[in-house]
Amino acid sequence: MLRWVAVGLLATATAQATPGGRWTTAWWTSQLALEGTNALPAAELTDATLRQVVRLQGAATQLRVRFSNRFGTTPLVLDGATIARAVDAASARIDPGTLRPLRFGGATLVTIPAGADYWSDPVELRAAPGTDLAISLHLAQPPAQQTGHPGSRATSYLVHGDHGSDADLPGAKTVDHWFQIAGIEAVAPKARAIVAFGDSITDGYGVKANTNARWTDALQRRLRAAPGMGGVAVLNAGISGNRLLNDGLGPNALARFDHDVIGQPGVTHLIVLEGVNDLGTLTRDAPVSPEAHAVLVARMIDAYRQIVTRAHARGIKVIGATILPYAGSAYYHPDAQNEADRQAVNRWIRTPGNFDAVADLDAAMRDPTDPKRLRKDYDSGDGLHPSVMGYAAMAEAVPLASLR
Repeated sequence: MLRWVAVGLLATATAQATPGGRWTTAWWTSQLALEGTNALPAAELTDATLRQVVRLQGAATQLRVRFSNRFGTTPLVLDGATIARAVDAASARIDPGTLRPLRFGGATLVTIPAGADYWSDPVELRAAPGTDLAISLHLAQPPAQQTGHPGSRATSYLVHGDHGSDADLPGAKTVDHWFQIAGIEAVAPKARAIVAFGDSITDGYGVKANTNARWTDALQRRLRAAPGMGGVAVLNAGISGNRLLNDGLGPNALARFDHDVIGQPGVTHLIVLEGVNDLGTLTRDAPVSPEAHAVLVARMIDAYRQIVTRAHARGIKVIGATILPYAGSAYYHPDAQNEADRQAVNRWIRTPGNFDAVADLDAAMRDPTDPKRLRKDYDSGDGLHPSVMGYAAMAEAVPLASLR
């Protein structure tokens, strides 16, 4: 088990990064408006405590939590919040000796404007990479529009009343989503971060809750074992159904780029794996003309150019990941022209000078006997999403030299 030690007192609202360190995002999840089955009934969020477990990807000597009302339509009131070490990733139990109240300008209550994020005051602590932390928040009244991340692959716990300081939440309702939390920013020597920007494949579709078996988790473990890379956090900015050009379950990639990538302090590198949903949705419901196929490919390439240009303007290096084969997908049922589109986009990604480096995930994941399909042992069974073994293979295919 990873060791974790909490020391010191609650920092004031004016606390600064410690000498030799800087604020860097050490955990992140991309937000969207929660609707339908992804949202909790308003009655369940009335006088309610939500405890949500997240895995810190980078080290910390201080940290602060980023709460989000980004898609809220009215101000969001948090009546209190705490953070503590989770006893394990799959329960609501915390170590009471590590419990820290979170404050906002010194106060325990905060009102977050509609459309805004809000940082807590810093808390002094030391935490190793891979530490599981439990963030608890209390709501007297439910948000008018919930903001969160439905693909958490992690269990959250809900009880009525203010129980943020309780060591356990027996009888809590469980749900595998995150609500109203966006990130943890930490101070640690030599810390920096890499953003993995993508869709359901990056989000970890098919991964069992609390197992941390996404490809980004596997990449994080590779980095911790690599000399000189142990202080690098991999931030998962995947949203299921995400597209480069059009909104899906969440905002399109270009619309959320500034918030999810540029807005993260300490980011030095970006891995972009986006586009299979753009390709697939083009003809999912009906065929289109050859001209429409050509227009889509051109617009996707222009979107990649935009991403690279905007990242370079902030000194961020960009690794382009080739789009995985998906000919076996019964959801998209691609034909020969769709495959030609994928090949055209991948040729552009591989062309030197378009990205700073390339992670050729297509080459790593395709079936050598039928390259338009995923390798059988790397296929989850739907022809589109990798298996856990496939996610591990994706992480191995990322050239670590490109992230140094």
